[in-house]
Amino acid sequence: MIEARPYRIFNVKLAKRETLSPHFARLTFAGADVHDMTTYAPDQRIKLFFPYPDGRNPDMDDRPDWYTRYKARPISDRAPMRTYTIRQLRADAGEVDIDFVMHADGGPAVTWAANAKTGDPLQISAPNRTFTGECGGYEWQPPKGVQRVLLIADETAVPAVAGILEELAALPSPPATDAYLEIPTASDQIDVARWEGLNLRWLAREETGTHVHGALMENAAAGAMKLDLAHEGAASAATDDEELIWDRASEGDPRFYAWFAGESASIGRIRKLLAKGGIDKRQTTLMGYWKFGRTLD
Repeated sequence: MIEARPYRIFNVKLAKRETLSPHFARLTFAGADVHDMTTYAPDQRIKLFFPYPDGRNPDMDDRPDWYTRYKARPISDRAPMRTYTIRQLRADAGEVDIDFVMHADGGPAVTWAANAKTGDPLQISAPNRTFTGECGGYEWQPPKGVQRVLLIADETAVPAVAGILEELAALPSPPATDAYLEIPTASDQIDVARWEGLNLRWLAREETGTHVHGALMENAAAGAMKLDLAHEGAASAATDDEELIWDRASEGDPRFYAWFAGESASIGRIRKLLAKGGIDKRQTTLMGYWKFGRTLD
């Protein structure tokens, strides 16, 4: 029996691939191990291990010090590891869905997702159902009875937002919610849960002629706070001299809760807009899911 620790390594195989849009694909993984997987929030983060460049399958040992041992290996001897979000977990059926953003210039994760065949193996580090303590790995924690929610994200966080909208829609009285989602093209709008109090806006870069990733998110943030972005500093191409943004809300005020996720430099500029707009940072969660020019595992 696997000892009760927060995270463990799960051995799975690709069971199904579904194309959701030109840039989104849903991969379903299955395995007996998944019966012991769990999730705590719709933005639950997990680690996926992909085959080595030479084609060898990932071979992470399921032990408490797996991460320390992984980092101790030479980079050339590490199975590529990337962070993803659990889109849907059916532990009783031994299945877990993970949505991939299929970029043309994708790395090992997207390359594998585009070419893998049914039955191909993968490894996942995810929360362990037998662990009874605090697991972590998620940031969506709105105050109980939240009345208004603001969600702004780019395509990398759309799977998490889709789960968040499902959770909110299932409430007896869903809160008034504004959701602004930046995507590559209008054809990348996917089906999500809706209710009368949801204002959902898909922001397609291709259709607006916007070439700077994150600019539409920043415009949405400025608009939500009624700021003139022209006077606040327009979006520019991201640089690598900014730290990865990761702020968690700490205030339990149910009147307002905001959740932002996307490219880190853009999220950093949104953080500055929030300050100018007088939004209490204790009510906002901001996450740099990725960063231009840097590989994050």
